Amino acid sequence: MSEFVLRFEDDLTKRPRASARRDELDLDIRRSEKVMNEPIVRFENVTKRYGALTVLDELNLEIARNEKVSIIGPSGSGKTTVLRMLMTLEHINGGVIWVDGEPLTHTQKNGQIVPASERHLRRVRAKIGMVFQHFNLFPHMTALQNCMEAPISVLGLSKKEAEARAAELLDLVGLGDKKNHFPIQLSGGQKQRVAIARALAMRPKVMLFDEVTSALDPELVGEVLNVIRKLSAEHDLTMLMVTHQMGFAKEFSDRVCFFSGGKIVEQGPPSQLLGNPQNERTQQFLNAVLETR
Repeated sequence: MSEFVLRFEDDLTKRPRASARRDELDLDIRRSEKVMNEPIVRFENVTKRYGALTVLDELNLEIARNEKVSIIGPSGSGKTTVLRMLMTLEHINGGVIWVDGEPLTHTQKNGQIVPASERHLRRVRAKIGMVFQHFNLFPHMTALQNCMEAPISVLGLSKKEAEARAAELLDLVGLGDKKNHFPIQLSGGQKQRVAIARALAMRPKVMLFDEVTSALDPELVGEVLNVIRKLSAEHDLTMLMVTHQMGFAKEFSDRVCFFSGGKIVEQGPPSQLLGNPQNERTQQFLNAVLETR
């Protein structure tokens, strides 16, 4: 048999394999595009109750990838509960929360949605970082150690890798020179910036901020907001912020959601919702907030 025939037959056998590889690549691309186009966070008819009190009433909310959303509303409207449920700090009583294309507190099994295992919860929850109102730093650890703990214990990073990551993030929030300080040696604004660095150390896709300036003295608010501005401008992060800082919400947000009575009463671009609200309840709330400023 000639060399030409052998090469020709060899080419014929390779073509189906090459075609299959192209088909697999096309499928991977389509799957990737689908993931990128779907919301990174989705609340689907989510309900939360405390006894007879309904805090969230069949909430439907979608957050796009890299979107910056501020949540505003009166006390008891369910704002912080939204964030706490995303961190699985609160159990939901109905509906499904989706994160990055998969259920957060449930899994899909044989076409059915069933409660998730603790392992699943940890894996999906690792995509989310939260900064709390009252810092929640470990008092017996330095700023550096606070930022190293979770990457070592949860992500399995080596001490050297975790230390390098923590030092880089403390530099990012302007506290590289305070890395060996304990929380008691830091101001409130500095503690909150360490808390932001600690949340970022887990490399989350979604960052949650729960009234992060409300426990600070007025002169310290700016330094924390500046860090959030920097994160928003320089990093591809989806951000949800519960806040009473209307000026910052207007500057920071792609969208503002006004909550009242466990529902989203009104939402839209900040210039529209904060500048020309259409719902009477939204108008009442914003007038009250502006009167206290």
